[in-house]
Amino acid sequence: MAHPTALVDPTPTPTRPFDDLAAIVRGALVLPGYEDFDRARAVYNGMIDRHPAAVLRCRDVADVVAGVRFARDHRMALAVRGGGHNAAGLGVWDDALVLDLGPMHSTTVDPEARTVRVDGGCTWGDVDHATVAFGMATPSGFLASTGVGGLTLGGGIGYLTRRFGLTIDNLLSADVVLADGSLVRADATSHPDLFWALRGGGGNFGVVTSFTFACHPIGDHGRIFGGPVLYDLDDAGAVMQWYRELLPSLPEELNGWIALLTVPPVAPFPEDLWGRKVCGIVWCYTGPLARADEVTAPVRDFGAPLMVGMHEMPFTTLQGAFDALYPAGLQWYWRSDFCTEISDAAIEVHRRYGAQLPTGHSTMHMYPLGGAAARVPGGDTAFGHREGGWAAVIVGVDPDPANAARISQWTKDYWQELHPTAASGTYVNFLMDEGQDRVRASYGANYPRLAAIKGRYDPENLFHVNQNIPPQE
Repeated sequence: MAHPTALVDPTPTPTRPFDDLAAIVRGALVLPGYEDFDRARAVYNGMIDRHPAAVLRCRDVADVVAGVRFARDHRMALAVRGGGHNAAGLGVWDDALVLDLGPMHSTTVDPEARTVRVDGGCTWGDVDHATVAFGMATPSGFLASTGVGGLTLGGGIGYLTRRFGLTIDNLLSADVVLADGSLVRADATSHPDLFWALRGGGGNFGVVTSFTFACHPIGDHGRIFGGPVLYDLDDAGAVMQWYRELLPSLPEELNGWIALLTVPPVAPFPEDLWGRKVCGIVWCYTGPLARADEVTAPVRDFGAPLMVGMHEMPFTTLQGAFDALYPAGLQWYWRSDFCTEISDAAIEVHRRYGAQLPTGHSTMHMYPLGGAAARVPGGDTAFGHREGGWAAVIVGVDPDPANAARISQWTKDYWQELHPTAASGTYVNFLMDEGQDRVRASYGANYPRLAAIKGRYDPENLFHVNQNIPPQE
């Protein structure tokens, strides 16, 4: 599929020039026909099957610079892959040079300054492993296998959002390889316009080779109190009504995302619940453990839960709890929206489609955007949805490609009925290939400024394999 906003020549480059690239890089250059080419081009979403011209497994910043200059000089499409989790599989592209940052995965924690420097190829599992050892964390997402780069550049919604804001609200600086092959550091005083755009503007402005984040003490030396509380699906309406009213009143140390799901057939879920459709909330309390029982009592005691699975654990355990259930290679189809409220009309749609969950992996999640994240003015970062509420995502998921049409149709139908209850735009990290209007709506009033900054830093739109913001001329 040709990307509609590409300004570079999509014609495949012959193999011969890659010899010159291979001669100057330290990382492996993987070409079609190589034994590990299929593995090198694979992304998290098994529904995506693209065939790049080459994959450069970058070992250092010099490799990234060489790859960017090569793509620019040869008028090639360029894709950047971090963790490969992007919903639309935008870490790879047909006939493109893919810069795979995966081999660049070192971290450096400064426990006195409470910061962590993170290579662009790290996953959040890498980061949490490094920071939680010091009793700290920086806001991230909900899966340890998610790449740091993609999640950060889109905003970063996770367990710590209510208490410490989005991932981008904790970004202190970024090292970026620009379209001309130069390397710059972007922060509040150096390239501040670029720094503003990186905080939510996706991969439109360059290749981020390292991030530096602020860290925060959590729980007791990195141990928190959390886990799922599950309810019968027939109670979903009452649970959602209770949840929407209660959550804003809770201490910001307590966060919880709500879901419609099928109980997976694995421990620690009781066998008598395996395969049952339920409404669930996954809670995370990061305050002092001595207060955990008191603070979480209202969320443990409501209604008639089928299971209360909350307990003390390392933060890393909760962050990685769902990775084994959702390994790379499953078929995924996404649709999403921001919602500033969970209305009664929306709840009715959720109840009906929750009863129709088409496969065991398919689900609906709503991730809170309140607290600290909502106190940041909408114009302070490229991510502008600061009205609170939730990022709602519907995902049809299954291991079997034969079910791709089924899970996609359920997702589309569900979203079509739910969409009239939503706010404008969505979280760009949840966008599939949905057209330029959806991208523009997701940035709202910040879009013109993003297009102007794109025009200054990437006027030829080299970085277009993303939720693209074409440069303003």
